[in-house]
Amino acid sequence: MDFRAFVEPQQGASYADQLAVARAAEALGYSAFFRSDHYVAMSGDGLPGPTDSWVTLAGLARETTSIRLGTMVTSATFRHPGPLAISVAQVDEMSGGRVDLGLGAGWFEKEHQAYAIPFPPLGERFERLEEQLDILTGLWRTPVGESFDYTGTHYSVSDSPALPKPHQQPGPPIIIGGKGKKRTPDLAARFADEFNVPFSPLAEITTQFDRVQEAVAAAGRAPDSMTYSACFVLCAGRDDAEVARRAAAIGREVDELHTNTPLVGTPAQIVDKLSPYLDAGVQRVYLQVLDMSDLDHLELFAEGVMRQLA
Repeated sequence: MDFRAFVEPQQGASYADQLAVARAAEALGYSAFFRSDHYVAMSGDGLPGPTDSWVTLAGLARETTSIRLGTMVTSATFRHPGPLAISVAQVDEMSGGRVDLGLGAGWFEKEHQAYAIPFPPLGERFERLEEQLDILTGLWRTPVGESFDYTGTHYSVSDSPALPKPHQQPGPPIIIGGKGKKRTPDLAARFADEFNVPFSPLAEITTQFDRVQEAVAAAGRAPDSMTYSACFVLCAGRDDAEVARRAAAIGREVDELHTNTPLVGTPAQIVDKLSPYLDAGVQRVYLQVLDMSDLDHLELFAEGVMRQLA
């Protein structure tokens, strides 16, 4: 099982806070540092304010050396597909090929209203997501010296030089996630290297993995061409008192966490809780680290859990 650190900077984090977590995760052996792509806090005041995901990852690309970097997930409503392709390719080159792109349709209407971003109905957002994926992959895969053209309902590309190219070829791994029954698995089978189910019980994860596996087979892909992952809130401690302290620090109740995440309790308890997820096909786990000042939390998990399961 592969483990990645995942933070939510819109809740209140500076670039320096994110750099500290990324460097700690790299030193401790986590395979990646991921961040959300949001502009408004879901709770609290969000001070000092949001940081742009791809600007942040560009900085981290030059201040880390081995850890992978990515978004969980970039909202297709935030950026036009051409500039997004340029930004992701540039950060991939800056990092020496360490970028993964998580891309979704967008869902949080309030942040769109707060920063003058159009928020179309759900159906249109999915249409735009599909066209963005067509354009991103098309631009990256067009041979140097050739041009790329595309005509869609919402986006069109005419005689693009399709530059720059990312370091990774044919492009950075793409992550698609969610719980949709049909359209989401089909998009994943067409475009994704990884499929993620966020913050869900085991039964829902298993059901969604089954849907994606069926879509992958229908698309003629090899079963092992897709990586399957899940996100969970992290709240670990050496004893019950430390677990309770960490739960209080993120405004959560211990009993509620025990219901909603396997990553709560002592390291030994977490190892036991993760066993059925491993059996269900979860290959990669994103640890949602909500208190970014608590770097000892990452170290405890790395030493007590990751060393046994990685």
